[in-house]
Amino acid sequence: MKQGIYILFIAILLTSCSDFQRALKSEDVSEKFKMATELYEAEKWTKSKRLLDQILPKYRGKPQAEKVTFMHAYCSYQVKDYYISSYHFDKFTDIYPQSEKAEEAAFLAAKGYYYNSPVYSKEQKETIEALEKFQLFVNQYPNSKYLAEANALVKELDFKLEKKAFEIAKQYDQIRDYKASIKSFNNFLLEFPGTSLRGEAMFYRLDAAYNLAILSIDQLKEERLNNAIGYFNSLKKSFPNSEFMEDADKMNEELNKELSTFTKS
Repeated sequence: MKQGIYILFIAILLTSCSDFQRALKSEDVSEKFKMATELYEAEKWTKSKRLLDQILPKYRGKPQAEKVTFMHAYCSYQVKDYYISSYHFDKFTDIYPQSEKAEEAAFLAAKGYYYNSPVYSKEQKETIEALEKFQLFVNQYPNSKYLAEANALVKELDFKLEKKAFEIAKQYDQIRDYKASIKSFNNFLLEFPGTSLRGEAMFYRLDAAYNLAILSIDQLKEERLNNAIGYFNSLKKSFPNSEFMEDADKMNEELNKELSTFTKS
């Protein structure tokens, strides 16, 4: 009995494969469309896409073009070819803005850009593009069923930009370019006021200002000591229980000790 079922399964599989191969080699566009649709509905994304690749140009301007364009973009998305899927979803929403699939296409186009966004340490061109796409989506579909997911993905993308800017500022501190580090951290805190890295950024800004002040020549030292103490006060006010406060207190003590030499003279 089991052997009979196995043989039947193999026979069905071979028939399915032969039907696909025949459609793939056929010159009959309607046959390719029919097979591509069957494979699409069976979630055979790779095979469906191969057929849709062949027929997509042939259906431009025809009644089936809307369906073919969406299916092709969706198959591309499912096989993780996100550059192609986003391109075709964008094209779909431009050509068929009134389609019942337009909202889904717009969301998946933006999501494709999200998947193309690299790790924070790399160039963030795709991250910015993804954020722009999600912003356009939210503006166009403010009550979308995809809104919660879109907002969660935007939060992830925003954090990549925050982390990128934070690490650049921190790197300046590590290579002892303290003025550049202070400037970068000031810009970071202005650009990302709600960042979860705010406390850490304020500490490393203090660290850079502390080193700049301590290592300064006498003509510049007093002003820089006062600036560094100001950064300490800002950190303590905003994050009195910061994990960095013990180190910050030591810096502040030394800064005030150095400053006292100016007030005495």
